[in-house]
Amino acid sequence: MKLLEITPMLAVADISAAESFLAECLGFETTFRQDNYAFCRRAGGAIRLILAEPDADMDDPARQHIVYLDTDDVDGYFEAHREALEKLPEGHFRPPFDQPYMQREMHIIHGPFLFMVGQDIRDRT
Repeated sequence: MKLLEITPMLAVADISAAESFLAECLGFETTFRQDNYAFCRRAGGAIRLILAEPDADMDDPARQHIVYLDTDDVDGYFEAHREALEKLPEGHFRPPFDQPYMQREMHIIHGPFLFMVGQDIRDRT
């Protein structure tokens, strides 16, 4: 038996808003949708969205998650989504920059989630 894929499941207060964010800012496509659930895919990765309970405290630090997306061209990823990213509230995205742990990353915040898009840069040095 082999593991086919790992897909994070994110509880969100508004599935439509989360779908739009994933599509416009990260290039995901919703391939399946129900009232309280969506499956969004981009190339070899996927994210599942599930509607949070109406009384869920979405600001609770226990609900905050980081989703890391590995790519081979973080600058190209940024340029492809720059227009949508620049429409986000101030402080909700950080353009590509080099990390000391040899990753080039960009960061995007949506609700309680931090999306980090990164690229291994060990071969660039």
